[in-house]
Formats: sequence, C-alpha cells, structure tokens
Amino acid sequence: MAGTVLITGANGSLAIPAVAHLLRNYAGFTLILTVRNPADSDVNTIRLRQTIAQFPNAKASIHQLDLANLSTVREFSGQVALDVTNGKYPPLSAIICNAYYWNLLGNIELTGDGYEKTLQASTLEPLSLSTLGVNHIAHVALVLRLVGSFGPDGGRVVLFSSDAHWPGKNGLEKYPPTIPEDLELLIKPKADATKEKEGLAFQRYANSKLAITSWMYALNQRLENNPALSKITAVALNPGNLIDSRSLRKHPPETGHHAKARPPASGTRVSPPESNHAYAGADVVELALNPKYEGERGFFTLLEKDESSPESRDKSKQQRLWVKSAQWAGITNDNTAVGNAVA
Repeated sequence: MAGTVLITGANGSLAIPAVAHLLRNYAGFTLILTVRNPADSDVNTIRLRQTIAQFPNAKASIHQLDLANLSTVREFSGQVALDVTNGKYPPLSAIICNAYYWNLLGNIELTGDGYEKTLQASTLEPLSLSTLGVNHIAHVALVLRLVGSFGPDGGRVVLFSSDAHWPGKNGLEKYPPTIPEDLELLIKPKADATKEKEGLAFQRYANSKLAITSWMYALNQRLENNPALSKITAVALNPGNLIDSRSLRKHPPETGHHAKARPPASGTRVSPPESNHAYAGADVVELALNPKYEGERGFFTLLEKDESSPESRDKSKQQRLWVKSAQWAGITNDNTAVGNAVA
C-alpha cells in the first residue's frame, strides 16, 4: 500500500516541481507538505496550492512548520506520529528534508534556540532563520522522532547535500568547509574581522552540508543495526548547482558570481540551466520512491551513486557529530525509535 511522503520546505524552488512529479507519477501516496508561511498571501504557497489543484484526486495537505524553532518541530513530529498511529495518515514511506536556508550578505547571529543564523533578516524574512539549525538540526529532530512511523516495508530518508561540502569543488568557496574539533563552533561560530564576510557566510552554509552528509552515514549505521528499522535507508543527495534557485535572487553573492550548473554524472541526462529545479525535483522523488532505488543508501550526485568528501567519511567525526546533533535536537532514547540514540 502506498504510504505517506513528508516534504519540508514544500513551496520551494525544487519542492514544487517535486510535488507535481510525485502527484503525476505516484498518485497513490499521501503528501504532508510543510511550509513556513501557509497563508494565501504567500506567493510561493499560492503556487504550491495551484500545483496540487491540478490533480483533483491528490491526497495532500499543507502544514505550517518553522524549522528555526525546535519546539514547533517537536510538536509537529509528535502530531504526525500520533496521526499515523491513529490511522489518519498511512505509515511513512519517505521523508524528504528539502527545506534549507542560506544568506551570504550578513553577520553572524543566534536564533532563539541559541544556534547560528547567517544574518539580520530583511523585511522579507523572519528573524529566526539559522543555517545549521534549519539545514541540519531541525531535520535531525524531525527524522529521529518519526523513524518509528515508517511502515514494515521501510522507505527512504532523503537529505540534501551539495558539492559545497567538499573543499575546492564550489566556485563560491573562499574558506573550506570543515568539522571542527570543538563542535560547538558549528552552532556558535566565532566572528573573524580578518576574513571576508561573504566567504565566512558561505563556509557556514558549506559546513551545514558537510554535517548533513557526515550525519547521514551515522544514521544509516544505526538503522542497519536495528532489526525494526533496517528497511529504512538514508541518502544524501547533491542535486547539482540549481542556478534557477530563488535563494540566488533573494540572497545573491555580493560578488555577483553565480555557481555554474554542475555537469551531470556519467550516463545521466543533461539538465538545461533554465529548468534545473524541474529535473532535480523529479530526481528527488525517484530516489525516494522508485523501486529501482529500494535499499539504496549513501551519497548521490543527481541519480548516480557517488563518493562524498574524505572528511564526511571519517567515522570518528561521524560518531561525534551524531552524539552532538542528538543533543542539539533534544533527542533522547525516549523520543526516538533508534536505539542508543545519544551514544
């Protein structure tokens, strides 16, 4: 039986084409779609509603979720778990962690949770956005609270990586990403007046993608070692440099340098630059739901299995990041089905 697919940031540049592809090709699935602003005054949520309306039999609902606020993430995941238990939704088949945040133009600030955010928000953005908080910590909180809501056939957790996680591979990089010995520096990085502000902001974004990729391996290890969860697998996807992203229009690099579209892996189709998100959205859905990828885990570029950076594959760093991420996200052995969640 087709299950439920949960997508965060569902009114985003990649997510709307993904929703359309899913409803067109996997019509039996139920969609739980989260957005920060569900109001009809939000132009992106309007586009999401219009997309869903093209499919009269769609089983899709839109929910407000502010990933910069961990308390709302906990409340939301608890409600979804309860709704699955009570039969309101079928068991989960996939969680697609699409939502993300970056901004290259501002100074370091902290959210209400105490985690780094990239700048003082403009009038177009709320004041609680956080790079590591939204991109990584909130999704840790969401995924680990909901792994027990997957069905007996398992499914997929799709996390979003980037070539930015690998030092030297992204044209916007000025300072290479790294997982520091003191992991607290990931959430409370020190200001450095001697370094260029935009470069440090991009490094914080790249660090979040490195953390996501590294954590993915630790998650897979624990899922594999848990008989009840072993059919759930996690992938970290590099969808390519999506040059039609809204984020490049709203928060462009000061230098005006936009990343070029990454050449696809061998054997895959070439994405026209003007429609990268349409192709990437389809890739995400296929990786999450297509039986061809059943049981796949690890790092992907587009739809090709790939190798992530050496640092992301460092098992000692994966372990340290796993423990710290659970602490940041408020995960304990009592609120996740993953055994030894904090060890």
